[in-house]
Amino acid sequence: MNMLIKVRKPLDLTESDVTDQAIYKERRKFIKNSASLAAMSLAPSFAMWPAIGAANINFENISKSEYSTNDELTPFDAITSYNNFYELGLDKGDPKRNAHHLKVKPWSVLVTGECEETGEFDLEDFISPAKLEERIYRLRCVEAWSMVIPWVGIELGPILKKFKPTSKAKYVEFKTILDPENLPGQKRNVLDWPYREGLRIDEAMHPLTILAVGLYGKKLPNQNGAPLRLVVPWKYGFKSIKSIVSINFLEEQPATSWNLAGPKEYGFYSNVNPEVDHPRWSQKRERRIGEFLKRETLPFNGYADQVASLYTGMDLKQNF
Repeated sequence: MNMLIKVRKPLDLTESDVTDQAIYKERRKFIKNSASLAAMSLAPSFAMWPAIGAANINFENISKSEYSTNDELTPFDAITSYNNFYELGLDKGDPKRNAHHLKVKPWSVLVTGECEETGEFDLEDFISPAKLEERIYRLRCVEAWSMVIPWVGIELGPILKKFKPTSKAKYVEFKTILDPENLPGQKRNVLDWPYREGLRIDEAMHPLTILAVGLYGKKLPNQNGAPLRLVVPWKYGFKSIKSIVSINFLEEQPATSWNLAGPKEYGFYSNVNPEVDHPRWSQKRERRIGEFLKRETLPFNGYADQVASLYTGMDLKQNF
């Protein structure tokens, strides 16, 4: 299989690869011309974070990632108006209409489980020490539609390592906000709230796995999972949990929301696999939002060269 991610040096990206929005162009021009900013180092240690807790996340200093795809981007309006976020409603347009119900300030992330460093961290403490970068990833929904999204975020692995997981930490569990008083979808028994997802720890540590805080160079809109969401590009979109408030290191495989709701339809791994159909539709083809014709779905969403080795020896039809 031909490699489908083009690893590019920072200067190989053009403005048209990213967006036609004037503000975003100026930001990218600023980044390209500011060698001193590009040379900034990563974070201080966790022990130093409280001193910078009042800092805001800086979207002016975004580096370009070699992991980006060169696929044509899905327009910003489509990314932010065609969403699955059941906490804000069941229809695709509900999350944008109901986005104001999600309260994102203040926001903190609770870290627990099989790790040496635990506690509750303000979002700014959690994110600000890391260098934000743009990751242009394909997103494949289990419903057989897809997008290409320029996320802004940080690699998850280095963040997890700062909590010093123990040898018992085999999995990482994530939970989203529970706020049925404000979130209209959580008033309905569609899922067992709060929304829960999980990864094997080697999947969580893989360099393609990121925590996103923005898209198109801007703060992440509420309907897209503000202020902090997971992005795992080789898995179906529902694995990339939105509005994260909890990270838990576990020895045993965690229960996950869609697997609990439909274990015969939604497996724990949920790797994009055109050879494993959903019980109610084929996964061989997908509809890229904004395109008329369907296209073939690629194994692992086109990221097989990077992640297939994680599953050596596994039956991917049984472990779907």
